[in-house]
Amino acid sequence: MPEWLLMTLVMAGTCVVVVIGAFLNARRLGAGTDPDETPDVLDYMIMMIGVVYAIVLGLAIAGVWEARGAAQDGVRTEAQALHEVTERVSVYPRPVRDRVRDDVDAYVRHVVHTEWKVMLDKGELTDRGAELLTTLRRDVTLATPHSALQAQAYQPMVDQVAAVDEARGARQQSAGPTMPHLVWFGLVLGAALVIGLVFTLQIRRSPRELMLAVMFTALIVFLLFLVWDFDEPFGRAVGDSTTPFTDLFPSARGGS
Repeated sequence: MPEWLLMTLVMAGTCVVVVIGAFLNARRLGAGTDPDETPDVLDYMIMMIGVVYAIVLGLAIAGVWEARGAAQDGVRTEAQALHEVTERVSVYPRPVRDRVRDDVDAYVRHVVHTEWKVMLDKGELTDRGAELLTTLRRDVTLATPHSALQAQAYQPMVDQVAAVDEARGARQQSAGPTMPHLVWFGLVLGAALVIGLVFTLQIRRSPRELMLAVMFTALIVFLLFLVWDFDEPFGRAVGDSTTPFTDLFPSARGGS
């Protein structure tokens, strides 16, 4: 199911529940109840709770957004380092050049078509990916330079392979949800509390009040959905964050 459709269904369902709750609450209170009888101190308490929840929700959005940005920067670093290896090895003889480039292509295809799905589903990397990177490191290390130009390219290639290894380790640490379950419990409970406080203010069935209640509820649901969507630093589909690899290595867009 597409994420936008899931968000729409959840938002619509929550808004329907709020509208039904408003009607039932208005029927329970009866027509003779004056909404102005709500104590002023209760208004201030509700306002304070709303402000505190807004701060917490804003921090949650900023946290998952920062985590996603850091994860995607690591992916770009990994892809760019691999691309640098394929470019710098061009000064070597054809057998060495083809072997190193084949190692890079094999690693990229495995990451894009196999490892990425495992990472999204299980939050871990594959042993095969580590083996392919080890093979690339060995072939680059054994590419003994035989000219001044090759000597100039050798150490940068070794450094770029080390950068790939470091970025791969960072990718493994970033795999999986960012938000702890306890924080999610607080966010959902806080959302239910803030929306429930709408009825404390004795929202009636007038179109204006119902519209405000529905808009407020839809906003809370949308922000929670935003946190949920960003909670996966690498997205929820393979194509969401593999673009740096497929842009620099167009051959990886096909099958494995």
